[in-house]
This record gives sequence, structure tokens and C-alpha cells, in this order.
Amino acid sequence: MTRPPLLGVNIDHAATLRQARYRGHHASPHAEPSPLAFAREALAGGADGLTVHLREDRRHIQEDDVRALAALPGARLNLELACTPWMTEYARRLRPAAACLVPESREEVTTEGGLDVAGQRDRVAATVAALAAAGIEVSLFIGPETAQVDAAVAVGAPVVELHTGAFAHAWGTPAADAELARLRVACEHAHRRGLVVNAGHGINYDNIRVLRALPHLHELNIGHTIVARALLTGARAAVAEMKALLRGDA
Repeated sequence: MTRPPLLGVNIDHAATLRQARYRGHHASPHAEPSPLAFAREALAGGADGLTVHLREDRRHIQEDDVRALAALPGARLNLELACTPWMTEYARRLRPAAACLVPESREEVTTEGGLDVAGQRDRVAATVAALAAAGIEVSLFIGPETAQVDAAVAVGAPVVELHTGAFAHAWGTPAADAELARLRVACEHAHRRGLVVNAGHGINYDNIRVLRALPHLHELNIGHTIVARALLTGARAAVAEMKALLRGDA
């Protein structure tokens, strides 16, 4: 029997809620909710790893948060970062278990597209090499396109994370089937090319029932929906519910 995908819990939006009240004062003893406390509850609920995006404008996760999470015993930290020299050097110093290169725009609310690896191969290849030399597993957040998968292979990345946002936006409409088919083709192609296949963006407690059946998935990174559910149930229960869905128990 094929094992279910691992669950990486993205805790960015726990920090988003904190920053709504404590922007500029995140280190205050009164600042809440604590991303670190949320992370502990996520691990207690069965999270296989933690994901955070240290954005250049520091809109949610802060450097203090990343350092605290990296020091959390038993936590596998996946650091999402833009493909810039400063972020690369920061990751090399921190040495998280994994780093995921993502596109970044200050105007977007959240990451809305995949990294154009094919259009910036030299830049991405240099970043992949620098992170790998520090012992960091590198993944590339890409759209479900065979050209981008092939480019990921060309730059030496061992892992891709397929952007599921188009499928999530189409969920509940006839267009969802076509987006699911694109994801399936990309999963198969990446697997044939020897890549580990992860996926994430816009996954929720409803569409996960379809996405979990995609072939060759190693890990799903899920954030906003878990943070939202946690407001009603608590973080531990919200993560445990998602884990049950990944196993097909619900």
C-alpha cells in the first residue's frame, strides 16, 4: 500500500494574525498568537514538518521567528525564500533542513505563481548550488508545467513543489478537472525525471480529498486552511484532522 503524503504545516498566517496587532512589536511579551506555540501544537497534532516564508518585506514571519523554529527540538524546518543573495546567505547561516525557492512580489497577498526556473536558469542554479553546499535540501516552487520540471532538473534541484493554486481557484467548477490533469501529468513527468514531488498552495479540507490521490506525492505543504480551522478547533486538532484526511481516514 502506498503511504500517504507527509504533511508540512505552513505557519505563516499565525504570524499574519499577530502582525495585524503587533506589527513593529512582534517581540513584545504580549504579542499573540505565538508562531512558536502554534508550531508546537502543530507537531503535537502530527505535522511532519514546519514551513515558513521569510518574505523580504517581513509582512508575517520575522527573523526571530525563524531562529526560534529552527531551534525547536524534533522539528524539520522548510524555509521558503526568494532567490536573492541576502536570502541565500541567510539560509546558509541558519541551515534549515530544507529550503524552497519561490517567486516573490511585494504587491501580491501571497505567492500567486510558480518560479520561472526556465527563464532564469543561471541565477537559480547558482542559488541551488550554494544552498546544497551548506547541506540544505533544495526544492523549487514551480507551476505544473513539464518545461519547468525539466528546468528544475537542469539546475540540479532534487525536489520540486508543484503550485496547486490554479486547481484550488478552479475547485468547484468544471475547470478543476483540467487543472487536476495538469498536476497529474507534472507529477508523472517529475517522477520520471528522478525528482521528489511535493505540492502546495490553496489546499483545504475539501479539495485535499482529490489531491491526495495524485501519484508520487512525497509531501503537501498546507497553511492557511489549517490556521483558519485552528481558530475554531485549536491547532493540534486542526492538524490532526488534516492528517486523517491525508491517510484517507475521513
